Amino acid sequence: MKANSLHILGIMSGTSLDGLDLALCEFYTENDQVYFRLQAAQTIPYEPHWKHHLQNICNSPAEEFFKLHHQYGQFIADNVNYFLIKHPNKVDYIASHGHTIFHQPTLGFTTQIGCGATIAAHAGISTVCDFRSLDVALNGQGAPLVPIGDRDLFHKHESCLNIGGIANISFTKNTTTQAFDICIANMALNYLAELNGKPFDDNGRMAEEGNVSRVLLHQLLEIDTQNKSLGREWFETHFLPILNAYSISIEDKLATCVEYCATKIAECLNQHQLKSVLITGGGAYNFFLIERLRNSFDGEIEIPADQLIQFKEAIIFGYLGYLRVNHQINTLSSVTSATKNSVGGCIYLAS
Repeated sequence: MKANSLHILGIMSGTSLDGLDLALCEFYTENDQVYFRLQAAQTIPYEPHWKHHLQNICNSPAEEFFKLHHQYGQFIADNVNYFLIKHPNKVDYIASHGHTIFHQPTLGFTTQIGCGATIAAHAGISTVCDFRSLDVALNGQGAPLVPIGDRDLFHKHESCLNIGGIANISFTKNTTTQAFDICIANMALNYLAELNGKPFDDNGRMAEEGNVSRVLLHQLLEIDTQNKSLGREWFETHFLPILNAYSISIEDKLATCVEYCATKIAECLNQHQLKSVLITGGGAYNFFLIERLRNSFDGEIEIPADQLIQFKEAIIFGYLGYLRVNHQINTLSSVTSATKNSVGGCIYLAS
């Protein structure tokens, strides 16, 4: 163990609602460069009742919201405790992103549930949470937060693309880090797969059986996604009504959404003259989507090992926690459009 190291358990729940990702890493600095070692990682799939609660709590009364905020914090703490029984490693801090319920930075708020106080109290480990609110208070989008991790931990790659519920990218040019959401991805694909009784479209097989609707594709491509941090509310307000307006097969809708996603990503990579990209997130397993992306992008596409595909965001939220407890900048105004860089996150001390 390095003398300046911290062991941090990064916890992430994404918009695709696949489950709760836990990644325990040792972070340390040598010669002004940060390094990490992934020591253990696990995904806790959501039971149907948790998926239902997380998808629908935004329409519930305030009392129900705060009740779930506590219960979800307890759920996280319980799973931390189970995880550490299986992987009995040292943990200095938990860094929990929580699950985004509301994200309306233009109105001045963003909300991730999973009470940090509850986690700290019931796991007995000091917990960093609420990473986005300070940036929003500084007139930023509160997103994306992952780019500082891409810049510091994965700097060997020209660009990093995560295809989760939303596809987002980060890259550094002329010492300035740029990052943004590109388009809706698995949020739409999983929604359609569930209509066919599947949690997701395994390897993109259902989409591969369908035919692209050029009319629907054109309408989806016309939606303005520039300079926006996308979320479930945006998906339900702007994307879903168009998708649901067409009476075509689920397979055809899946094929069309895959083409939409591949087109938007390729346009972005080509526009910014990027020659290589590291792809992580659940979309990296969608072979049909990656095939369609290769059709439109001539650069190098790197798909890493499973652990990095599945846990890169949880690793990076662990890193954001590492920066927070060391009082170092963990949120970049160059990507969030805030008035300045900031050190985001609340810390609940367990002792």
